[in-house]
Amino acid sequence: MIRRSFLALACGAMMLSACGFQLRGQQDYAFKRLAIVGAPAPVAARLARMVQGGSDTVIVKSTADADAILSVSEGRGQSILTLSSLGIAEEYQLNYSLSYTLTGVDGTVLIPPSVIALNRAMTYSTQYTLAKSQESELLYADMQNDAVDQLTRRLAAVHSLHPGPGQQVPGVAPRAPLPPPPL
Repeated sequence: MIRRSFLALACGAMMLSACGFQLRGQQDYAFKRLAIVGAPAPVAARLARMVQGGSDTVIVKSTADADAILSVSEGRGQSILTLSSLGIAEEYQLNYSLSYTLTGVDGTVLIPPSVIALNRAMTYSTQYTLAKSQESELLYADMQNDAVDQLTRRLAAVHSLHPGPGQQVPGVAPRAPLPPPPL
């Protein structure tokens, strides 16, 4: 019995290593002090936790004490995806966007204005209005967490506070929205 469980554990470990799975590990950001400007409280808190927990970079309150300044803003919206035969909305598309730019303290643009755009589809029923509003808040929170995770990986792409020509990190445009549902 012990031998079987050990064999299963060993096979599982080999399969995980073969698929390219790797823990995030320690990030090595080009900046050691980062100021976050304009971010809503949940975004700023998660971003600070992710940056400080995964690197030796610290988040500072004053832009004068920072090596780099991250300007962040978010946007939320929704649109109707499908209608019933009576013209009642049955499915919504929730949209979330996180706009950001990273500049050095001397004004050097390290990451030009970029956007992380996410969307989720959500069914809707007038019978469960309160439950669906809570579900939409959970989906927005999930998209917010996903955007912050993507942003921390994007910050790791900066290798120098003074990039030379051709070494700048390119901006990122939002991806295409969900395709329309089949009729």
